[in-house]
Amino acid sequence: MTSRVLNVATCQFAVSDSVKRNANRICEFLRKAKKARADIVHFSECALSGYVGTDFPNFAGYDWDLLKEETQKIMALAGKLKIWVVLGSTHRLTEPNKPHNSLYLINPQGKSVNRYDKRFCTPGDLRRMTPGSRFVNFTIKGVKCSLLICFDLRFPELYRPLYKEGVKCVFQSFYNARQQGPSVHTHIMRQTMQCRAATNYFWTSCANSSGYYSPYPSCFIQPDGKIVQQLRLNRPGIMVNSVDLNRKFYDPMADFRDMVLAGALNNGKKTIADRRSKNTKSL
Repeated sequence: MTSRVLNVATCQFAVSDSVKRNANRICEFLRKAKKARADIVHFSECALSGYVGTDFPNFAGYDWDLLKEETQKIMALAGKLKIWVVLGSTHRLTEPNKPHNSLYLINPQGKSVNRYDKRFCTPGDLRRMTPGSRFVNFTIKGVKCSLLICFDLRFPELYRPLYKEGVKCVFQSFYNARQQGPSVHTHIMRQTMQCRAATNYFWTSCANSSGYYSPYPSCFIQPDGKIVQQLRLNRPGIMVNSVDLNRKFYDPMADFRDMVLAGALNNGKKTIADRRSKNTKSL
């Protein structure tokens, strides 16, 4: 029998334009996660490759061979440690097609078993990247999971299909860092993810880069929308939290969610035939 409990290590560090430096930090966190008995390690958007448009201006002269070499080193370490990894990076396409902004799913045998490509790119992303077109769902220890990236959070339509498919945990990677200071993201990003979690009854790991200045830290959210734990702002760190499907949380939508997804826009059993209801101008 599966345990239905998944130990998640959510990591953050200051992602840079140095693939080697990023890889070293990632490997450090893999070892720490293993010591902390994590089943899966989650990193931020473009954690290995660096973020085009922020860490470097474009892909002219980008060292794709080095990126592949460092990715393989991380995969080998994941296999040695027997741990799952959600690795933010960039996936090269055949020129002249622009690359994908991606999350590689690496299994405990050190193999890349799937790749999620960011489906909704910002206007800046679109100048340099190609959007993806598919979900990536997978199951570990009885917990069905899915992968999303940053700007995807703005589109609630992405989360409803995941709920319908029985997803219980979303790994969402972000890169809101190296900004001038606090911004609107401080007030909307974690809060939006809390809404996505609560309206769909998901556990959610949110991994952000911590490059100064990052307007919000990485956090872990339970299905009622509460932030269970978050890392320190603008500091590297790792936290391990448990997705436990045996626990129950406050869910006022439970009796009505499936009804709404089927098309109902109120929760009455039938339309009432009452003239006082129909006359909307009366007192």
